[in-house]
Amino acid sequence: MALLTVRAAADRLGVSYSALKQWIYKGTVRTVRTGGGHHRVSDAEIDRMLASQGKVSRGRTRRPRATGMLVSISGRNQLRGIVEEVRADGLLAQVRLRIGDQRLTAVITRDAVDELKLRRGDEALAIIKSTEVMIAKGAA
Repeated sequence: MALLTVRAAADRLGVSYSALKQWIYKGTVRTVRTGGGHHRVSDAEIDRMLASQGKVSRGRTRRPRATGMLVSISGRNQLRGIVEEVRADGLLAQVRLRIGDQRLTAVITRDAVDELKLRRGDEALAIIKSTEVMIAKGAA
């Protein structure tokens, strides 16, 4: 289990250091304390927080930070996760994302996997529209 400093965790979550500290003090974010009393945040907790970041208090959906070519998309059912596995065979590929403590598997074209350059460990976004799941990744 990898543990991040509060500053590194805030960067991954796309929030300020002080906001994350407040969440920790309120008990919204679970941490581990070092021997010196410093807070550390696990990767699993980061994933859980990323998955729950879709809603803000005003009931509006928060878009992920724009990175690379993905600026915005109309689909609102978006789940941010980490690519756990990519299996390609023929024209199709199976992509498994870890979203918090959940797993999501999508079957997409092999061309899409190649174009997105999806690899194990990459951050990716599952966009769910009706019965279809699309995988998106910002350009490096």
